[in-house]
Order: sequence, then C-alpha cells, then structure tokens
Amino acid sequence: MLKPGSTIGILGGGQLGRMIALSAAQLGLKTHILCPDADSPAFQVAAGHICAAYDDEAALAELARVSDVVTYEFENVPLATAQFLERHVPVRPGAKALAITQDRLLEKSFVRDLGIETAPFAPVDDFAGLEAAVASIGLPAVLKTRRFGYDGKGQVTLRPGDDLHAAWHAIGAQSAILEGFVTFEREVSVIAARCMDDAFAAYDVTENVHRDHILHTSTVPAAVSRQASDRAHAIACKIAGALSYVGVFAVELFITSAASGEQVIVNEIAPRVHNSGHWTQDGAVTSQFEQHVRAIAGWPLGDASRLGAVQMINLIGADAHDWAKILAEPGAHLHLYGKDEARAGRKMGHVNRLRLDGRVSPTSTC
Repeated sequence: MLKPGSTIGILGGGQLGRMIALSAAQLGLKTHILCPDADSPAFQVAAGHICAAYDDEAALAELARVSDVVTYEFENVPLATAQFLERHVPVRPGAKALAITQDRLLEKSFVRDLGIETAPFAPVDDFAGLEAAVASIGLPAVLKTRRFGYDGKGQVTLRPGDDLHAAWHAIGAQSAILEGFVTFEREVSVIAARCMDDAFAAYDVTENVHRDHILHTSTVPAAVSRQASDRAHAIACKIAGALSYVGVFAVELFITSAASGEQVIVNEIAPRVHNSGHWTQDGAVTSQFEQHVRAIAGWPLGDASRLGAVQMINLIGADAHDWAKILAEPGAHLHLYGKDEARAGRKMGHVNRLRLDGRVSPTSTC
C-alpha cells in the first residue's frame, strides 16, 4: 500500500494521464510522466516528466527509479516496455492485461473462452484468409487490424459486393480479424475497478453514441433493463478476475434484442480509464480517475454510486471554442485538456451536464 507522498509513474502524457495526475495530486500523491511528445497535456500538471520514447530503456529505468508504482493511460504501450518495467517496479495493471487487450484476436478469444458472448470472428493473416473468413462469417462484417486501432482507425466495414482487395489494402495488408456485423439496439459500456485483494466496484452502465467513429455522448442512466445491466456488471467482474486486473478498465458492449429479452455482447476491453467514464468526474461519488489511483496504490476503492442523471459530451476540434458559453450554463461542468491546437477530430475537452435527482444509485460489486 502506497503512502501519501509516493510517486505514480504514468506511461502516456495525453488527457487521460493528465486527469489521473490531477486526481493523484488531490490524494497527496505525486506523478511522473513518460511520453515522447514534448507538448503532452499531462506534463503541465505532473510533479515531473521524462520526454523519451517508450522503448528507451535508460528512460524507463529512470521512471522505475523515481516511481513506487507505474501505470499507463493507453493500451498501445509496447508490451516489452511493461515487461521491462515489471522487473524493477510494480506495474498496474500488469503486462498480462496489456498483452491480451492490445491484440483484437487474443482479446476476442479470451472473452469467448470465458463463456461470454462476442460477435462471430475469424483470424485474417493474408488475402486468402480474408476470403475464407468472409465465406465463413458472411457479410456485412468489419475487418479490423489486430493491433493499434482506435476511434475507428485500422478498420473497414464490408458489405455485399464490396471490393475485398481494396479493403485488405485499406488496412495495410496486415494481420487482422474479421468480425460479424452486430445489429444492436444501443452501444453501452461498463467502467469498473478491481484491487489486488479482489475488491471490485462497477459504475452504472453508460449508453454511448458515436459520430465519425469518435465517442460523441455518454449518458447515464442507460436505457437498458435491469437484467441487461446486471449481466454487463457480471461480465466486467468475470473479465477482471480472469486477468488478475488491478485498476480501472472499461468493457464496451452491444445490447441486442431477442425473444428472451435484451442480450449483452462484448465488443472490446480497454485496460485503462476510458472516455465513456468521464461522466464520473461530476456525476459519481468517486471519479474513475480517483478510483484508478486508489486501486493501483492499494487503497480501498471509493464509492462508485451515481449522484444523478448525467450526459458527457466530447468537445472535438473547434467545439472547445464554446468554452465561455458552456461555463455560463447551469449544471454544466467543463473539462479542458490544455491542448494548444484545436484540430479537426482532436479531443480537446468534454462537458458533463449533471441533473441531481435526489437519488444515489447503489454501487455494483461482484
């Protein structure tokens, strides 16, 4: 268990690292960021930082020297980086979670082997493999690179009559996975946390809407049945235990309709704090960022209860220019990431619109 004044090393200097660092500071903990980008938003709020590549072993050794525990803000940290650090300092979550979740085929296989439903999928190692996968799964389907995809990058939707050669080259003719298309009623996610002592807490199921493959809004409570909500929480708990996970993570899910009621299908796992959990900063007793800090520090988990109805809206590109208007809006809570240039498609901040309803939702546990 870390003591106040200890240092958390963070791999990655984006907005997630920034918000972890801010929450750590509120708890009397220091942070030290390693990131190759000199203008990283997290550098602005951390006690210290190292500007270096993730495979720079001298820099990693220095991060390990100054840190009591190391975490990461994104799942594409090189696995070798986490393994190197684990030889010198605790890394939470560990390399096992990173190895599985940064490879879509390993991730889908892991979830399926737990007896949890996913979309049908097949590996694609070459063009012949793509043809075989299409013949097996059918179209429509989604072709995704096995690694390094986010916000719709590294994937293409295939429909009957589409040019398979064009799709194969669109993803760089690299190892991939073909996933059957899921006709869903809504997209949701569960943000949850697990500690080393197996303590588990999950936030209310969040309903998500995407625009141009980027998360646009997250709304709680989600318009799902209690049965579907309980199933989603049970899935998150099972995944966390199987990974021996420590920290906050997200499970992205599809809700589909069936004669027996709503069905819950796993889409992806994110081994980190997550965009769809930003609502917790103002709409829950404990934010996902404080929860992550508590978990990796070995502290008791905080109360994950929801305070009211909340909608998070991402501020993408020029949306952030409306900051003054948002600040004047009752019930709106503005979070800007300290980025200089508001480029198209770039996440610049978010706003949480909170309506207190006088009720507190119960924390979900295993």
